Amino acid sequence: MESNEALIRTEHPPHIGVNNKNGAALFRILRKTTLFILIFIISFHLPNFIPDLSQREQAIREILEVLERQATGLANVTKEELAEVIYEETRRYNQDPKLILALIATESEFYNWAVSEKGAKGLMQIMPYVAESLANELGIEWSGDRTLFNPYLNIRIGIHYLSQLMLDFKDVRTALTAYNYGPTYVKGLIDRKERIPHNYYRKFLTAYRTI
Repeated sequence: MESNEALIRTEHPPHIGVNNKNGAALFRILRKTTLFILIFIISFHLPNFIPDLSQREQAIREILEVLERQATGLANVTKEELAEVIYEETRRYNQDPKLILALIATESEFYNWAVSEKGAKGLMQIMPYVAESLANELGIEWSGDRTLFNPYLNIRIGIHYLSQLMLDFKDVRTALTAYNYGPTYVKGLIDRKERIPHNYYRKFLTAYRTI
């Protein structure tokens, strides 16, 4: 019995420490491999991401510079936020920010509280009955003048309206003329094969070149 017990006691214990070391080494290898793959994926996409980000910031800065030169009647912080809204909305509708700025210059000269003789209001000079219909389409709560004189909402509604006109008329010049004269009037001219007035478009072009 004693010899058997001695024999049992002299056997090596299970190699628990070695197994733990092998598992830890395998874990470190897997972690490094995963980290390498993540870095590779990020570095592969990063060159495309950084220009997009810098391009966005540059575009917003350029829009803000235009707004800062104008007597908008708005606070500086509002202008900064408005520049972002203009950028995002023009991206949404695939519009040129400079075109929208030129339209604002032509319509209201950038004065947020502008009201035309016919009753169009705000930066993009939208008639209340037109704006209410468009606000419903966009899911914007309609509150009359409060909505129209909110620069962010006015811009959203105005760009949406212009984009609709461009789809309807398939021509920037005609769409801009319809924005000013009204689509019903312009469609009537087209139906009767009468000349579409270009004076508004020429005024717009002058603003576009000087923005």
